[in-house]
Amino acid sequence: MSQHMDNIPSTPGKFKSDKYHYIYRFRSHSSLAKLVFWLFFFFSVVCFFFLLSPSSPSADKSRRVLENSTWGSPEWEKKVRQSAHVRSGRGHTVLVTGAAGFVGSHVSAALKRRGDGVVGIDNFNNYYDPELKRHRRDLLDRAGVFVVDGDINDAELLRKLFDLVEFTHVMHLAAQAGVRYAMQNPKSYVNSNIAGLVNLLEVCKSANPQPAIIWASSSSVYGLNSKVPFSEKDRTDHPASLYAATKKAGEAIAHTYNHIYGLSITGLRFFTVYGPWGRPDMAYFFFTRDILKGKPITIFEGPDHGSVARDFTYIDDIVKGCLAALDTAKKSTGSGGKKKGAAQFRIFNLGNTSPVEVGKLVSILEKLLKVKAKRKVLPMPRNGDVQYTHANISLAQRELGYKPTTDLESGLKKFVRWYITYQSKSKKKSSW
Repeated sequence: MSQHMDNIPSTPGKFKSDKYHYIYRFRSHSSLAKLVFWLFFFFSVVCFFFLLSPSSPSADKSRRVLENSTWGSPEWEKKVRQSAHVRSGRGHTVLVTGAAGFVGSHVSAALKRRGDGVVGIDNFNNYYDPELKRHRRDLLDRAGVFVVDGDINDAELLRKLFDLVEFTHVMHLAAQAGVRYAMQNPKSYVNSNIAGLVNLLEVCKSANPQPAIIWASSSSVYGLNSKVPFSEKDRTDHPASLYAATKKAGEAIAHTYNHIYGLSITGLRFFTVYGPWGRPDMAYFFFTRDILKGKPITIFEGPDHGSVARDFTYIDDIVKGCLAALDTAKKSTGSGGKKKGAAQFRIFNLGNTSPVEVGKLVSILEKLLKVKAKRKVLPMPRNGDVQYTHANISLAQRELGYKPTTDLESGLKKFVRWYITYQSKSKKKSSW
C-alpha cells in the first residue's frame, strides 16, 4: 500500500457515560406495531420500484458484465482463498462489501495489515468515476486483498464465496450513497440499500456457521430531529431524504433478521466521513477541486441566514470505530437459518462530536490551498439535506473505546496533500 495509503490507520468524545447501561434496541422508541408498519412500508417501496420502474442502462450493463465474468474458475477460487488467509493466530476472516469504496478500502487495508483474512466485493458502479475505485482496488491488490467484481444482489456469487471461505465476520459497507442523487435515481437506493441488504442477510442467515455482521447505517437517519447532539436513543422516524429512509429501513430489517434468525448485528451511524481517497461527491472534495480551478463554489445557508454545519469525521477515526465494533461483536447464535438463542444487536454513532460550519471548512481549504475561493451563498434547497449534524458518541466510547483524535484542519491537511499528489499523477498518466 506504501505511500498512497499511509493515512490509513493500523489499529483499531466528550460526554459523560449515561447512568443507565443499555444496549440500544428499537423498543426504546417504537412499539411492535410501528416496526411492522415500517417494514411493510419499505417492502412495499421495494415492490413498487422493481415492478414499475424500468431497468436503467447502467444496471443492464452491470448484469452483462457479471454474467460474462470469470468468477468461479479455479484461478478465481485460488485468489479468494489466498486473500482470506489469516496471518495472525487470533485473526478474523472478513468479507468486506463495497471494498473499493472510500470507507471500504480503508477498512479492508487496516484489517489486512493487522493480520486478518480479507475478501472484498464491489460492483464498481458509475455513481462517481469508477477509475478512482479501480485505483483503490489496485492498492488493495498490492496489499494482498482480492476484490471480487460483483454485486451484493447476486445471491449465487455470495453463496459461492461462503462455500469457499468460512467467514467469521461480514463488514457490510456497500451502499448507494449521497442524499441529493436520490432525486435523480431513486431506484438505485432501493436496489442497493434495501434489496442488497436483504440478499446479503439471507445468505448470512443460511451460512453455517453464521458470521457476525457489522454494517454502515448513517447519521442521516436522524432526519428532521432538532435535538442535538444526536443520540442513539433519539427517534429516527422523520427521514428528510430517500437515502435516509432506506438506511432507516435497513436498521429495521437488520433488527428483524437478528430477532428471527439469531444473526449478531452491529449498525454504525457514520457522520460525514472525509479524508484521502474520499468520494468526489462530498463537499470538501469538490470544493477543493473547484477552488483550485478558479470556479465559484456554492455555500448553502439555512432559514434566516442560519449556518449549515456538519460533524466532519476523519477516515482514520471511522476505521478505528469499525474495527472496534468488529472486535467486540459476539458470535451469531443461529445455524443454517435456525435461531438457537438471543443474539447481540447494537447501534452506535461514529462521529467527531465537533460540528463545523461549512463556511469555516472553506476558510480552512483556502488556507491550505493558498487560493481564495469564489463564494456564492444561496438558501438551502429542498433536496433532502439537513442543516446540522452533531454526534453524541458516549455509547461508542463506553462500549467500543471509540475516541476520535483528528480535528478538521489536521484531517483536511492530509486530504489536500493526497489530492494534489493524486491529481498530479493522474494528469501525467493521461498525457502518455
